[in-house]
Amino acid sequence: MSSVQPSFFHNTWLIAKREYVERIRAKSFIVMTVLIPALMGGLTFAMNYATGKNAKSDVNLAIVTQDSRFGLDLQQELAKHKHPKITANVLSPQGGGADTRLTLEGELKSKDLDGYLWVTPPVSEHAAPTFEWKTRARGYINTQNELSESIRTVLTRQGLAHTGMGANDVEALMQPIDLDASVASKDSASSGEAVAFGLFFIMYFVILFYGMNVARSIIEEKTSRIFEVLLATIRPEEMMAGKVLGVGSVGLTQVGIWLLGAIALSAPGLISLGDDFAFHITARQGIFFVVFFFLGYTLYSGMAAALGAMTSSEQELQQMNIFLMLPLIACSGVVFTVVSDPSGTVAKVFSFIPFCTPLIMYVRIAVSQPPWYEIAISIAGLVLTIAAILWFAARIYRVGILMYGKKPNLPELLRWLKYS
Repeated sequence: MSSVQPSFFHNTWLIAKREYVERIRAKSFIVMTVLIPALMGGLTFAMNYATGKNAKSDVNLAIVTQDSRFGLDLQQELAKHKHPKITANVLSPQGGGADTRLTLEGELKSKDLDGYLWVTPPVSEHAAPTFEWKTRARGYINTQNELSESIRTVLTRQGLAHTGMGANDVEALMQPIDLDASVASKDSASSGEAVAFGLFFIMYFVILFYGMNVARSIIEEKTSRIFEVLLATIRPEEMMAGKVLGVGSVGLTQVGIWLLGAIALSAPGLISLGDDFAFHITARQGIFFVVFFFLGYTLYSGMAAALGAMTSSEQELQQMNIFLMLPLIACSGVVFTVVSDPSGTVAKVFSFIPFCTPLIMYVRIAVSQPPWYEIAISIAGLVLTIAAILWFAARIYRVGILMYGKKPNLPELLRWLKYS
């Protein structure tokens, strides 16, 4: 007595539902959903705190110079810096300088002094003095930058005064410029860069994690021989499609929770972790993130399904996952260049490489506004690549799920394609 074969969509839905329900109910899903944003938020806060005001300790230094006026001017200029707060004492070299240097070296060793600036007078009237900056540790890069800027300011002020310009005119000319940022919108550059980096790494890890989950699920079922039972009622294409959709839906659910949480937190205003850091997800950024995440996941999960069908153990899969890792590693290697120059050659080239499109084109969209035709071309190329990968994966999957204990070589893969 014959029975009617269920439709492709019905069987795919059943497999997808099973994969989704099993994973969504797992404790690991809840832990990862809470833990990943907590770790990222904690890391971001810690990095901001480490480079922020609260982490910048006071610096005590000495200025050794024969020009007392220059030393006092530099002392006053350094006193204007509050983060870090720099306290400078002006000294005149004694005993030809050897005694003073010996005393300062002792204070560095006893940690009574953080560093000293030794100013050597110019050899001629129109030459500039030379400066030697010595610290007791190498962790004073910010102080060195502040010191260089202050020296430049003092020399410029003195040079203007020597030309005959009045003191009031010199001070007016040397006043810092304050830019009025009162009209800055939530789509500021700092917010766009923060969103680009944050969502880039979320997309990177989630695509890789759930793509590998597809491959691991296939290996587990091959090992337990569940496939041999399922294949009696379900075709291999339906099983693969169900796994890809089910596991991908779990990833979309997790990412959706994170996006909603970020939007809810930023609803009252910008999430600001410092003067120069802001995080706000706009509707445009959120929509494109979902689009490129779905396309990227589909691409890499199709590749993972083929790898899972070709391997029989977790160890073999670890050897093969380099094919998934290489494009993602390449994306992470150029992301800083793309953020700093989203319209540059590197950004454009990588955004049109289908295996890099989901990550790189999204970063470009998050920090700038690429032409619509570039976005359309990148998506079209990505969709065509996904179709080709799924076509290849489906044929490898159809034969590979029943192969045990042997990794196929290239000629065997070609026979699998021909056979299927």
